[in-house]
Amino acid sequence: MSSAITPSSSPELACDIFCAVVDNFGDIGVCWRLARQLHAEHGLRVRLFVDDLAVFHALCPAVDASLARQEAAGVLIAHWREPAHAGDTLEIADVVVEAFACELPHAYIAAMARRERKPVWINLEYLSGEDWVADFHLRPSPHPRYPLDKSFFFPGLGAGTGGVLKERDLDAARMRFDAPAWWRERLGIARPDDASTVVSLFAYENPAVDALLAQWRDGASPIILLVPEGRISGAVARFFGLPEFAAGRSARAGALQAHALGFVEQPRFDELLWASDINFVRGEDSFVRAQWARKPFVWHIYPQADDAHLPKLDAALAHYTRGLSASAEQSISRFWHAWNGAGTPDWADFWRHRAEFVSRASRWADELAGVGDLAGNLVAHVAARIAA
Repeated sequence: MSSAITPSSSPELACDIFCAVVDNFGDIGVCWRLARQLHAEHGLRVRLFVDDLAVFHALCPAVDASLARQEAAGVLIAHWREPAHAGDTLEIADVVVEAFACELPHAYIAAMARRERKPVWINLEYLSGEDWVADFHLRPSPHPRYPLDKSFFFPGLGAGTGGVLKERDLDAARMRFDAPAWWRERLGIARPDDASTVVSLFAYENPAVDALLAQWRDGASPIILLVPEGRISGAVARFFGLPEFAAGRSARAGALQAHALGFVEQPRFDELLWASDINFVRGEDSFVRAQWARKPFVWHIYPQADDAHLPKLDAALAHYTRGLSASAEQSISRFWHAWNGAGTPDWADFWRHRAEFVSRASRWADELAGVGDLAGNLVAHVAARIAA
């Protein structure tokens, strides 16, 4: 391939993405968004290797967990069963993305080294708002045995990082969103009036949830709670004295009315965020989507041993709260920390800053867009490597 051809102009450039489903839906969620965007917006031929097709099916119902090889949304999907998908049985791609240090099969790496034109090898890291990310973004790492260089690609919230995923038409889709129609379709009820606060709750198991539900129940203003089926559903069921809180179930206590929603594929999750006044999100993928929704949100970061996740939480807060009043900044910091295990959440103290949080959410989305979207930044890096 001529070095004059760039990824964005050539449908012939092939990309392999390797994804190991470690826990929940985060890893495959990011990889599936990236794969679709690289194909749809940048013309790459994308092959996505996934080791757990059952989890993938939940995100994309078009994926058949029984098929080892299939296509969805223009992306070739292969069940990653090492060593069957090794270098001797595959055509090596022009671009190889090793997502979240999942470790490529040794035979595939050896075949990469035998390729006349070496692939652009990228290690896609986890998202972090920490300052050090910009220093390590795109830093090369020579392989100890083969003539290959791997670039570390860091998603981030600040300048000098890889940014986060955002499709070109996302803002237009948000502007076209028909909220009344969504409420009728998904819940069979009219859209709540402005006197109610609509809250979406997507979280890991969380000991703070009982205190928060009690505050909503006992509050003066009505709360409409939307709970996608997941790991927090059991706690919600127990709060209402129910055996389960599955899709289609509703419950009421005091000022709190809750509705359980079924798990939805990725594009429909954005609609839930757009339909709500504030979104509780978890992990990486829904955290990013909440920022593009331009609504206040609360992040339940993936917990790590020895509280290693807390510096990442504080780094995200430092970006997101920039420009808030001192009172609002302290309030959101207290609430996020309480939701992540340090204290008891105080909803009244937090939500009294609603107007300021709404304004900041919109400004922050504009600031984040200035970093560039991850897929576009990755393609630009690939183009530079190919042209070098």
